[in-house]
Amino acid sequence: MNEGITIVPALNAEEKGILNSTTLELVKLLHRQFNTRRLELLEQRKHRQSELDDGKKPGFLDETKNIRDDNWVVAPIPDDLKDRRVEITGPVDRKMVINALNAPVKTFMADFEDSCSPTWSNIIQGQINLRDAVNGTIEFIRESDQKRYALNENTATLIVRPRGWHLNEKHILIDGEEVSGGLFDFAVFLANNHESLRHNGSGPYFYLPKLEGHLEARLWNDAFIAAQDFLSITHGTIKATVLIETILAAFEMDEILYELREHSAGLNCGRWDYIFSFIKKFRNDPECILPNRNDVSMTRHFLKSYVDQLIKTCHKRNVHAMGGMAAQIPIKNDPEKNDLAMSKVQSDKLREANAGHDGTWIAHPGLSSIAMDAFDSVMANQPNQIGNKRDDVNISANDLLKTPSGSITEDGLRENIRVGVQYIEAWLSGNGCVPIYNLMEDAATAEISRSQIWQWIKHRSTLADTGQIIDEELFISIVDEEMNQLAQQRGNASYNQSNLDSAIDLFKTMSTNLEFDEFLTLPAYELI
Repeated sequence: MNEGITIVPALNAEEKGILNSTTLELVKLLHRQFNTRRLELLEQRKHRQSELDDGKKPGFLDETKNIRDDNWVVAPIPDDLKDRRVEITGPVDRKMVINALNAPVKTFMADFEDSCSPTWSNIIQGQINLRDAVNGTIEFIRESDQKRYALNENTATLIVRPRGWHLNEKHILIDGEEVSGGLFDFAVFLANNHESLRHNGSGPYFYLPKLEGHLEARLWNDAFIAAQDFLSITHGTIKATVLIETILAAFEMDEILYELREHSAGLNCGRWDYIFSFIKKFRNDPECILPNRNDVSMTRHFLKSYVDQLIKTCHKRNVHAMGGMAAQIPIKNDPEKNDLAMSKVQSDKLREANAGHDGTWIAHPGLSSIAMDAFDSVMANQPNQIGNKRDDVNISANDLLKTPSGSITEDGLRENIRVGVQYIEAWLSGNGCVPIYNLMEDAATAEISRSQIWQWIKHRSTLADTGQIIDEELFISIVDEEMNQLAQQRGNASYNQSNLDSAIDLFKTMSTNLEFDEFLTLPAYELI
C-alpha cells in the first residue's frame, strides 16, 4: 500500500490520520497523472518571458476569440457561496482558523500560500486544524491565561487556497520526485473533508493562485475531475475562484472561466501579486518602471482597467467578481493614525462596491464592519451584483499595459528595504503574515519591494529627491544603514539573529542578481 511514496519526516499519530492511505493514494494519482504537464507549463512560462524580454507585448488571444464572444455561462453557484460580500483571509494556524470562522464575515479563505510559511509543521498542522474545523471539534487553549477558543454555532463558509503551480512540497516524494505543493494541499484537504462538508451543506471550495493562463486553469480542472472520480464525488462539487494576479492572466479571464466552467466560483483581483507580476514580466523594459509602491494605487489606469475588465467578464458569465485586499489594519494606541487608516479602508471598499464587485477581502476582523457597511450600502439585500453587467466597459490591451507615472524617492527605496528584509525574516521564522509599520504584509507585498529594487538597479533609476543613481553600491549601503537602525530600535529584544542575517543576505542577493529570481519563496524554501 502507498508504494512509491516517501514521507521525509516521521509522523505522529495525528499526522498519520491526516495522511491516511486514501489521501496518499490520491496524492500519488494526481502526481503521476499531472506532474509532467505541470512542469511543461512552468517551462512555457519561461518561453513567454523570453518573448516579453524580446519586446513582444501580451494581448488577447486570437485563437480563443470565439470563447470570448460566445454567451456561455458557468455552472450554478452553491447557496453558501452566493453572498460573499466580505471574505477574511489568513494563515491556517489553529487560533486564526477559529477567529476567522467566527468573524462577522461571509467566508474565510484559509491560506496555504502567500500568508503561510510552508514549514512542514505549518502545512500538516494546518490540515489538521481545517479538518477539526470542518468537523466542528476545533478548540485552542491559550497558555498564558488558559482562555479557550471554540467555534460559534454559525460560522463563515470555508474556502482553501493551496500553493501555486511553481511550488513543491519537499517533504513528500512520489517515485523519488517532490510533489506539487498545490496538488498536495488540495488532495489532503479534499480527501479528509469532502464527506463532512457535504453533510454540513457545503462543499470543497478553493482559491487558485498565480495562474498565468487558461492552460494552467485547464490543468486544475482536470485534477478536479480526476479527484472527484477517485473519491466518487459528483462532478462539479468542487468550486474554485481563480485569483487574477498575473498580468498575463488578465488577457485570458474568459478563457480561464471557460476551462473551469463546471467548477468555477468566479475571479478575484489579487492586486498586490498583480503589481508584482507587472514588474516581473516587464522587468527588462525601461519603459515599464513603476514608481514608489505607495504611489501605485487602485485608481491608476492600468489597475482600474484590470478591475473593470474582471467585473465585466465575471458578470457576463454569471459568476462572482471579487475585490482585493486592503493592506491596512487597526492601529492601537494612536487614534489619529487609526482613523486615517480606517478611512483609507472605507474608501477602498466603497470604490470596489461601486465598481460592481460582489465582495472584498480583509485581513483583520476589526475591518469587517467597515467592509460590510460599504457593500451593504451598495448591494442592500442582494446577495451579489452579478446583475450589474458593466456594459460600459471596453478595455484594450493598451489599457492593461499603461505604466503609471510617478517618482522614485529615497524614502520609497528605504521602505522597500525595511519591509522586504523584515518580512523574509518572519517567513524564515515560520510566520507568513506579518504586521509591519501598520500594514499587513505577506509574500505578495514583499515581492513588490524586492522586485522594484531589482528593476531600479537594473535600469539605474534616479532618486527624484536626491538625484542619486540607484545602483548596487547605493542599495547595499542603505541596507546596512537601515539594518543598523533596526538593531538599535530592537535593542535587547528577543529575536532570532540568524534568521535576520539570512534574510538580509537573501534580500541583498535577490535584489542584485544579474538574472531575476521568479519568486523569493523558492530560494527561501531551501532555508526552512
